[in-house]
Amino acid sequence: MTWLLQNIGIVKSLHIIFMVSWFAGLFYMVRLFIYSVEASEKEEPDRTILTQQFEVMQRRLWWIIATPAMVLTLVFGILMLWAVPSFLQQLYMHLKLGFVLLLLIYHFISQKIYFDLSRGKFHWSSGALRIWNEVATLLLVIIVFIIVLKDSTNWIYASIGFMALALLLLFAIKMYRAVRKKD
Repeated sequence: MTWLLQNIGIVKSLHIIFMVSWFAGLFYMVRLFIYSVEASEKEEPDRTILTQQFEVMQRRLWWIIATPAMVLTLVFGILMLWAVPSFLQQLYMHLKLGFVLLLLIYHFISQKIYFDLSRGKFHWSSGALRIWNEVATLLLVIIVFIIVLKDSTNWIYASIGFMALALLLLFAIKMYRAVRKKD
């Protein structure tokens, strides 16, 4: 425990590094889902070639980067809470942990999508997956704002900014869809 307290900066740094890796894995994984769905609509032999390549990329990304990064993010986060239990007395930490729980749910729903796609089941359209991809972006933004701002006055502004970002992302997706339909 003494070592942990003396090296809390290292633990915090590792937590942040693996959190960044986890988000990178989630962002790219959903992008690969979109490519897989779009590849399933192509003619042969393109469909088979692309599908096989995306399956390899998804498997490696999920099991070598995204899931291990999730586990290590949680491990180092728990170590920090164990070393400094007073964090759990702070409202901002409860809020952050609530959004981390939502992120874990997002991760496991994405894993189900991955399993479905690997079995050739396409339940999501590429448009729905594009919106799903933005959910991770919103979770990233709100988690970072919570942990950096901590103070309730700034939280009001962060919440307003969060909602504005959500609306902006939905607008951008609609614009992208309109541009794609024109092409």
